[in-house]
Amino acid sequence: MATVGQWIAGARLRTLPMAVAPVIVGTAAAYEVDERLHWERALLAAFVALLLQIGVNYANDYSDGIRGTDDQRVGPLRLTASGLVPPQRVKAAAFACFGAAAVAGLALVLLSQAWPLLLVGVAAILAAWGYTGGANPYGYQGLGDLFVFLFFGLVATLGSTFTQVLQLTGPAWIGAVSTGLIAAALLMANNVRDIPTDREVGKRTLAVRLGDEWARASYVLMLALAILLPILLVGEYPWLLLVVLAAPLCLMPSWTMLRSTERQALIPVLKQTGAISLAYAALFAGGLVITVILRNV
Repeated sequence: MATVGQWIAGARLRTLPMAVAPVIVGTAAAYEVDERLHWERALLAAFVALLLQIGVNYANDYSDGIRGTDDQRVGPLRLTASGLVPPQRVKAAAFACFGAAAVAGLALVLLSQAWPLLLVGVAAILAAWGYTGGANPYGYQGLGDLFVFLFFGLVATLGSTFTQVLQLTGPAWIGAVSTGLIAAALLMANNVRDIPTDREVGKRTLAVRLGDEWARASYVLMLALAILLPILLVGEYPWLLLVVLAAPLCLMPSWTMLRSTERQALIPVLKQTGAISLAYAALFAGGLVITVILRNV
């Protein structure tokens, strides 16, 4: 029987910054509109994002485990593949997270009256399960990166902004694209590590399709674009240049991705990319808040 610590390991905590970062960015974009912090809505959005991320991690553990995809995988503990937890219990944990996310999401929609987001929430849960679950998982066809960009970039960021101020702005869109690119970069790092085993079991991730060299280069390109995109807004929001301070954090993981031949050495890149995501979100939010403060001086 798995311990609490092993269940926590199975939740893959190093991926959770990808859930929090878009909410920070989206909340800052909302603050720039009405100069208010909508704490209740921001917290609900964060709960939704975190629960969906943990849920998809357990769902992947279950689906990859029963398919045998994780049998020879390099990386953190897998509850199903290790035999520590019966597959149905891991599946139940995933759906419990999805259910809790649905409840939090419904509360957020009721509070904000943003009714169209009910359909977006349903789509997010279906996408979370369909990544590796079901008869034809899209993660096995090389579409996982696109869906991560959409749901942990555009949907999470723009949804956070819209539920707070019922409108979308330029900073919200730029922040959404950037956080989506960083989230996709984290998935790419994970999938580059798993190229040999994924190829053997027929899991055609984008990393497998691109090949090792191009997949590694795409990681660096996504981070570079994410850091540079806010420059498009510096004319109106000059303090968004603060996000450039996140660039040094990209150097070590980028070097590792481009140069390391040991798959095991790529594991720390996931944590480092999560740190980049949080740093970017904090600097982006700080830039918007400082802009608002100086605007009123």
